[in-house]
Amino acid sequence: MFALIDGNNFYCSVERVFQPELRGRPLVVLSNNDGCAIARSDEAKALGITMGHPIHKVEPQVRRQLAMRSANFGLYGNIAARIGAILRAAVPRVEVYSIDESFLDLAGIGDRYARMVALRERVHRWTGIPNCVGIGPTKTLAKLANHIAKEAARKPGSYPADFAGVCDLAALAPITLDAVLRATPVGEVWGVGHRWAARLRARGVHTVADLRDAPPDDVLTHFGVVMARTQREVQGRPCLELAEVEPDRQQIMVSRSFGEWVDNTQDMADALATFAIRATEKLRQQGLTTSAIGILAETDPFKPGVPQHNPTRTARLPAATSDTRLILATVRRLSQGFMRQGHAYKKAGVWLMDLARPEQLQADLFGPARHGDDRLMATLDAINRRFGRSAAGLGASGWQRGAQWHSQQALLSGMFTTTLSDLPSARC
Repeated sequence: MFALIDGNNFYCSVERVFQPELRGRPLVVLSNNDGCAIARSDEAKALGITMGHPIHKVEPQVRRQLAMRSANFGLYGNIAARIGAILRAAVPRVEVYSIDESFLDLAGIGDRYARMVALRERVHRWTGIPNCVGIGPTKTLAKLANHIAKEAARKPGSYPADFAGVCDLAALAPITLDAVLRATPVGEVWGVGHRWAARLRARGVHTVADLRDAPPDDVLTHFGVVMARTQREVQGRPCLELAEVEPDRQQIMVSRSFGEWVDNTQDMADALATFAIRATEKLRQQGLTTSAIGILAETDPFKPGVPQHNPTRTARLPAATSDTRLILATVRRLSQGFMRQGHAYKKAGVWLMDLARPEQLQADLFGPARHGDDRLMATLDAINRRFGRSAAGLGASGWQRGAQWHSQQALLSGMFTTTLSDLPSARC
């Protein structure tokens, strides 16, 4: 038996925890450079703000009603980690599916509904984040139950009131379960999406119950093995196990849109070096090494009449490494002659490829399987963990030098849980 617990409008909810004046107001959280909406409160959704909505295209009368905040991923990640600690203390096995969603293994837990009601209230009380819980015999049904719990709370009358907040599909009588699945569009099933939903509807599959009851051979023939597996999950036959350990990544990419156009080589070199340092930090956090590096840059395709240039370059390393200095040397070599004269660039990035754990590297007859100074990198990481990111850095990134290319975050809230100067103060 599985449960899925999900923070409601997570980014907006985190902002509201520390800024009570935002509660009840239409609120959106904006993407890099404060360009598009990446999270919306229910009040903002009611005003017609869609996911990815360019904020400059919002009508003035609507925009005047909105409260807006720049994305504060450090804060969101810290609150997510606190929620994860609460969940791991409550159940033996947890899979963190995304920053605001986690699957729980409820095998062997008695009175699961009451336990999940209590857990939902505990998360809300201890972190301030409203949330919903879905319970089902498969991960797909647990995620569907979570959607139903949210809809029942958000739109009274759409589902029975007993489903609001916590929905246990496994506890329903067959006739009630059938009615619920027939009231739920097939596009709400995990992994179906708009495109597959349109194809399913063209073949007469409109609801979750229709997908459950469709001929399995027809689903496999027309939609493939992934949809066939989804159908089995909807039927209550588990095909997906709980993944407590995240599988190793195949690539790591760090890219950003610039706050201002970049048209000189020094700023581009600083940006690429900064992205390479961050990518390599992620690499070491996961205990991996890289054997190939790529860089990219993009001009602005939305500016008509502006010369366009979207270069990419890649290089293989003589040996695997997780040493920032070696990766920076390769990035510096790749970036020579990378830009074109007379072109201004809006975005750049660095990605690391051919990732592997040190113990899995192929031995080299004529040299070591990996290069770099692990002790130096561990010391650098320890300093930055203790004193904050960029407490110690490398000069190639223009360390601690003002950079015009940094993303604009004019509406950034404070780091309320990780920076002492931003710690909220209580007054009486």
